[in-house]
Amino acid sequence: MAALASGRGTNLQALLDASGRAGALFEVVVVISDKPQAQALERAAKAGVETVVVQKKEHPTRGQFDEAMALAAKGRGAQLVCLAGFMRVLSPTFLSRFRGRVINIHPSLLPSFPGLDAQRQALEYGVKVTGCTVHFVDEGVDTGPVIMQIPVEVAPEDTEETLGARILAREHMAYVKSVEMIAEGRIPFPHPSLSQAPERGQ
Repeated sequence: MAALASGRGTNLQALLDASGRAGALFEVVVVISDKPQAQALERAAKAGVETVVVQKKEHPTRGQFDEAMALAAKGRGAQLVCLAGFMRVLSPTFLSRFRGRVINIHPSLLPSFPGLDAQRQALEYGVKVTGCTVHFVDEGVDTGPVIMQIPVEVAPEDTEETLGARILAREHMAYVKSVEMIAEGRIPFPHPSLSQAPERGQ
């Protein structure tokens, strides 16, 4: 698998740790980031995993940027792509290269609270239970088929930080288990209908 990451890479670290254990069911072959200073790159290097930086400013269009990332993953033999805190929405250009083979983790029980600030959304809405979701990535934002969900209770005294920390601990478990289940063939790959329309603009 390849991982795309923009920040700290705590979910990436969980995947790296699992892939380094004896009898691991998957291997992280490359970590790709759009941020040269991302801590995720340091985590990958420490684990002996190849890193690649692909910056948006080096590519005239969004399609070319996504194509460069896809080629970096394909060129290392990746069969699955995991988004590990990657802070951009992937275009059809990338998704068409890994049709139905891109997964993401989100800090809510989708379809509730998609997009950014899911913990804040949950607190503002007043829900008693939220959690995390591992899902396949399609052309929408947090709309692909669900692989696994783990609930997390919301305490009356919770802040975004305390709630987020408890959800993150569940994310690490859910992401590793989901990749292992895919590697074992227990989770079939979907076949989304992806637009082949030409890319425009930035």
